[in-house]
Amino acid sequence: MLSTQTHKNYIDGKWAEPKGAKTFESRNPAHQTEVVGVFPRSSAVDVDAAVQAAKKAFRGWRLTPAPVRAEFLYKVAELIKTHKEELAQLMTREMGKVLKEARGDVQEAIDLALYAAGEGRRLFGQTTPSELPKKFAMSLRMPVGIVGIVTPWNFPMAIPMWKIAPSLVCGNTIVFKPASDTPLCAAKLVELFIEAGLPAGVLNLIHGSGEEAGNALLRHPDVQLISFTGSVAVGQEVARAAADTKKRTALELGGKNCILVMDDADLDLAVDGAIWGAFGTSGQRCTASSRLIVHKKIVKEYTEKLLARAKELRLGDGLLQTTDVGPVINSSRLKKIDEYIQIGKKEATLLTGGKINAEGPLQEGCFYEPTLFGDVKPNAVIAQEEIFGPVTAIIPVENLEEALNVANGVRYGLSSAIYTRDVNRAFHAIEDLYTGIVYINSSTIGAEVHLPFGGTRDTGNGHREAGQTMLDTYTEWKTVYIDYSGKLQKAQGID
Repeated sequence: MLSTQTHKNYIDGKWAEPKGAKTFESRNPAHQTEVVGVFPRSSAVDVDAAVQAAKKAFRGWRLTPAPVRAEFLYKVAELIKTHKEELAQLMTREMGKVLKEARGDVQEAIDLALYAAGEGRRLFGQTTPSELPKKFAMSLRMPVGIVGIVTPWNFPMAIPMWKIAPSLVCGNTIVFKPASDTPLCAAKLVELFIEAGLPAGVLNLIHGSGEEAGNALLRHPDVQLISFTGSVAVGQEVARAAADTKKRTALELGGKNCILVMDDADLDLAVDGAIWGAFGTSGQRCTASSRLIVHKKIVKEYTEKLLARAKELRLGDGLLQTTDVGPVINSSRLKKIDEYIQIGKKEATLLTGGKINAEGPLQEGCFYEPTLFGDVKPNAVIAQEEIFGPVTAIIPVENLEEALNVANGVRYGLSSAIYTRDVNRAFHAIEDLYTGIVYINSSTIGAEVHLPFGGTRDTGNGHREAGQTMLDTYTEWKTVYIDYSGKLQKAQGID
């Protein structure tokens, strides 16, 4: 068991005491009496110190050749591999997800670091013929500048790496503000960058609340880009505030994802996908399968199979091998989930779950029973709004066309899936589902780091994490013309 420590910010290559005396605690959501660590509640003064350090380091870092910048990411990936089990156990202790899922989170951080490092020897630009003789034309990438990175608690290793790794390989310097529910995971990740030898000021860590530290980072005039993952409501605030200083924003926001189960589907496979998609990470994924759009011909059989499986799921501490579903992140989130459930009870049929569980060994934690609703209308609140908990809703439909209309009938557009044995139906769904990610005969979760991650509509503002498209977030384009004619040549046919 790790001892409780009071931690610091990391600024300009040193662990720095905050300017104020305010602190906050990170607690284990499975055992809320257990304090995982104490962290500084940083102020605008602390944020400014971190930004100035990033500003000072920027020129040297951006002029470091990209393959050399990438070498640090390779080192970090190896260090994470070495500490994988330790980091996974810490993650489970700090945010609650089941240990095997925490290992997957850490592995995703490793994969992204390796993938982004490979881009250090690519970062391709373009060459194109000039319209004039003896003239060469090309474009190349250059870094944006100082990047403010604000991350959520549900993937406390993977999502920070999605942002930090491409930002660094592209030549930016960073001020990183992690979620206040998972600050120790962030500190341990930064420690590995330090161990890899990353130069001072290139990566700075600031702890604190969104209202204080996050807002100061967002409004700082020297920060060129804010990369934020979180709720739609906060994302809208980020976009509005960033406009005042003409910042770029990369926003990855909410989801209300669906699995379409057609009458020709492998029902057992579709049940597996729903259980994993709806209740994995206690439903606390932006890609969670919170809507199950099921053909009426098989909805009764499918519901029976799914209900039986859902009732078998075991709540508990994520560190225990007997646990299937861990706690939700905190008591505030527990209360919010329950508010949605009370609405759902008035709108649809509660099939299982539907309450907070504080019995026996669960009494110290934030546990919500895996919850399944049946006979849900497409326009019901629980079918439209992101609940972010272990809750899913079965919506019966007559055919594929109705299923697609229901699937697209929400404000979000992150992830969707269809279970069918008909290749024509599968391609119809691929074409019509208006989401950034589509799965065929698989759940709505399980993204791979070498492909773009993100969605349409209220899910974000058009940017994508991971894949080669991540480079577009963290770079500017520079166009270069080289005239070796020895005379003034005017473009556009000007004599």
